[in-house]
Amino acid sequence: MYSEIPYACMRAYALLFTRFGASRPFAQSELDFVLSGSMKKKVFSILLNAGWIKKRGRSDYLCNEPGEVIRHLLDFKVPEMMGKAQKPYAFSGLSAIELWSDYSYTQRSTERSPYFIRVLRRDLPYWKGFFAAKRVPVYIGKGTSIGEFAILLPVTRLEHVEKGGLSVEPLVDAMAEARENEMHYYAYDYMKRKYGRKHG
Repeated sequence: MYSEIPYACMRAYALLFTRFGASRPFAQSELDFVLSGSMKKKVFSILLNAGWIKKRGRSDYLCNEPGEVIRHLLDFKVPEMMGKAQKPYAFSGLSAIELWSDYSYTQRSTERSPYFIRVLRRDLPYWKGFFAAKRVPVYIGKGTSIGEFAILLPVTRLEHVEKGGLSVEPLVDAMAEARENEMHYYAYDYMKRKYGRKHG
């Protein structure tokens, strides 16, 4: 469940930026002649939450520069978001290898940046809403997207530990997965040296 910026919002941003640039303030009333009251509020809310415009004072707004808007579409948000999660989770699989190896193995790029996250099956509605609210594509079991996205792995029981402020599957699980794939041998070797042989 991932909601893209609606086309109407993009057109509203284009209109506002064309008329006011990034330095002249404007009010919601600037769109009175093209949008109904409820639609106008929705458009402003979406643009504000997406970072395309910013609030300046009680009723004034400013457009952010288009270059900023585009650049931030591919920002990495998930690790910071997860610190605010209200339900239990555990980074898993390749994401756990990444964390336990102190990023000696990394799967991040602006083109493709998956996060594999175990969550309790009963909490799936929460997690879908959690990621949708920040416009991060989310899939159950498998999926792919451009940029950052989350793949939720539903489980009935969740085992996790804390590492660097994030919940992650236990080290022994990450090491076992890294050991099974020679592409991850460098990360496995790093973890073995750092944490000792007893874990993997």
